[in-house]
Amino acid sequence: MMKRWSNIFRACVLTAMAALWGVAWGGAQTSAASAAASVSASAAVAASAAAASAVGVGAPMTASLKRAWAEANGYHLGAGDIIDISVYGQPDLTRTKLKLSGTGMMSFPFGTVSAVGMTLDQLERAIAKGLRNGYLVNPQVSVDIEQYRPFFIYGQVMKPGAYSFEPGLSVRKAVAMAGGFTERASPDKIFIVREGDPTETSRHIELGGAVNPGDTLKVEESFF
Repeated sequence: MMKRWSNIFRACVLTAMAALWGVAWGGAQTSAASAAASVSASAAVAASAAAASAVGVGAPMTASLKRAWAEANGYHLGAGDIIDISVYGQPDLTRTKLKLSGTGMMSFPFGTVSAVGMTLDQLERAIAKGLRNGYLVNPQVSVDIEQYRPFFIYGQVMKPGAYSFEPGLSVRKAVAMAGGFTERASPDKIFIVREGDPTETSRHIELGGAVNPGDTLKVEESFF
């Protein structure tokens, strides 16, 4: 009889230990899964935050890249552009971070030059021509863009206003730079007025459309 009860007691103990082991093993698996899920979620959040932070922030543009964009797009200088002018071997003729006014007038020993409406090449030739008139035999003039004039975005965006232009700017990126759409924005109703358009006509533009310096964007409100 005693042996029988001993066997029963042993079986109960083994059963209880097996149950406890199963619970512990299951708990460990759950904890591991939870930890993995937590790490995965954290990584996703970090990646999302990094992507959001990167929106509207491009790599620093060198002078050569800025000039390449200007030449490729037939860019004409206008009020608000900031330029650098250098004349080889003539530091007294150097102009750095010169912000163009509405007229774009600049003074040189030979007189004045208006940069507004000119391309970089045209401005270089105009300055060189003036300097050859009794000042320098063979002036080597270089004009670079330090900073393009800003673009403007209004309407249903979080932070409407003026923003620095970057070559390759799209409407989507412009909206991101302005903090994104408001809850009442209509992404399908975005209009642009091109800088330099004498009629100032407002035209519909898609999110992938290009934005140029001086352009004005407006995001309309959705009524649905």
